[in-house]
Amino acid sequence: MTDPTAFGRVLPLDPAWLARLPAEPVLEPELAIIDTHHHLWAQLPAALPQGDGQVDHTYLLEHFRRDLDSGHRTVATVYVECHGNYRSDGPVELRPVGETEFAAAIGAQSDLEGQGRTRVCASIVGSADLTLGAQVRPVLEAHIEAGQGRFRGVRATAAYDPDPLIGNTTAHPGVYRRPQFRAGVAELTALGLSLDAWVFFTQLGDVADLARACPDTSIILGHCGGPLGYGPYTGRGDEVFAQWRHALAQVAACPNVSLKLGGMMIRLAAIDYRKLPAPPSSQEIARLWGPYIETCIELFGPRRCMFESNFPVEKLGANWVTLWNAFKRITAGFSPSEKQALFCANAQRIYRPLEA
Repeated sequence: MTDPTAFGRVLPLDPAWLARLPAEPVLEPELAIIDTHHHLWAQLPAALPQGDGQVDHTYLLEHFRRDLDSGHRTVATVYVECHGNYRSDGPVELRPVGETEFAAAIGAQSDLEGQGRTRVCASIVGSADLTLGAQVRPVLEAHIEAGQGRFRGVRATAAYDPDPLIGNTTAHPGVYRRPQFRAGVAELTALGLSLDAWVFFTQLGDVADLARACPDTSIILGHCGGPLGYGPYTGRGDEVFAQWRHALAQVAACPNVSLKLGGMMIRLAAIDYRKLPAPPSSQEIARLWGPYIETCIELFGPRRCMFESNFPVEKLGANWVTLWNAFKRITAGFSPSEKQALFCANAQRIYRPLEA
């Protein structure tokens, strides 16, 4: 688990290995799902932490459709930025608008496929440099126009760890505490947009501080708050869990923060998808991820949590049916109304994909 190419990096999929998993029946097939976090790309964006070699990482609508059609009733999806498909020229601050244009075009293509199919990219979360402060307003307005009614907010990727083995999304810590960043968040909020937060568990204090400073901003914390299980955190599972839970409770005390459940395949490193003879079953994923997801729901409540696939990243270790079966196993003891909230209603309230 100290191998820098094994965890914390987006690696090529291994279809032959994924095929070794015996087929599972879809659990609760009528339960409506809004997938709150997925990516699409023609090639792996250069900004993502990558493995070795030049490998085809193509994952577009046709590939996502095959996963969506394999099981579970997914009614809509939320596209989340991944630093890809930027404009190749023009002002630097406006280049991320190209990704919103890309996602909006896929959303329109998906809608043309007709009724009864998942509305892919029904909502879009893009990228903008919020440290521009008040100067970010025209960038946000350009995103809104490019999104064709689908643009919902910005993801600020600020995950940082001093150990280079982890693989960071920013070169410097403390981004959320900068006055200029918070001035940019104010512009976001004024336009009715939300902020997706992505940090590691050691930075959850930054999220809580931001949420308290910006109480009118809808903040969505991704990937269960970023627990880590590789590099310097290898073999420290109980210690990490205790520190993560304590810090996450401080975030949960902020009523303007919601939480996405999932996104732990490469960072938590609970599943060695490079060495196991076959992918884990949904029962095994539920056993490994259950304590984290159950704690998230305990702290935030079922009305402020929502599930995410994080595909195609999670596809490194699980197929579509297995992943969502695992989520359904973890929530087996919840009431029908609580399940509806966790899998669909909360996402609709926060991201409004069925309004696009």
